[in-house]
Amino acid sequence: MDQIAYYEDKVAYEIDAWDLSEALKRQERVVVLDVRSPKDYEAEHMPGALNIPHRTMSPETTQSLDRETLYVTYCDGIGCNGSTKGALKMARLGFKVKELVGGLDWWRRDDHPIEVADASPQGR
Repeated sequence: MDQIAYYEDKVAYEIDAWDLSEALKRQERVVVLDVRSPKDYEAEHMPGALNIPHRTMSPETTQSLDRETLYVTYCDGIGCNGSTKGALKMARLGFKVKELVGGLDWWRRDDHPIEVADASPQGR
C-alpha cells in the first residue's frame, strides 16, 4: 500500500527531538550535524553538534566522518530546508542520514539543551 510505504519512509528518514534525545542518552552511534552557517552555529547550536554547512558538504569536507554512524542534520526549523539539503548531500556521499523534524526550533521548544555563544548550556 502506498500510504504504508510513505510512513515507513518518513520514520526511516526523519527523527524528532524526543527520539534523537533518547538516542544520544543511550550513546548510540549518532552524530548531529548543524548544516547552517558558521556564524549561526557560533550563536547557538545543539550540544556536541558538528558544523558542516550544507553548501560546503563534499567528499573532502566529510572524508574524516565514520560511514557506519548515523548522521542527523538540522537547521533553524520548519521554515528552513537546509537540513533537507544537507541530508540529501550526505546521502549522495554515501552516509546514513536522517533529518531532524522541526530543527533547532522544535529541539528548543521541547526544552532540550542548546549551547549559545558564551558556551553556557541553555534549557534543561
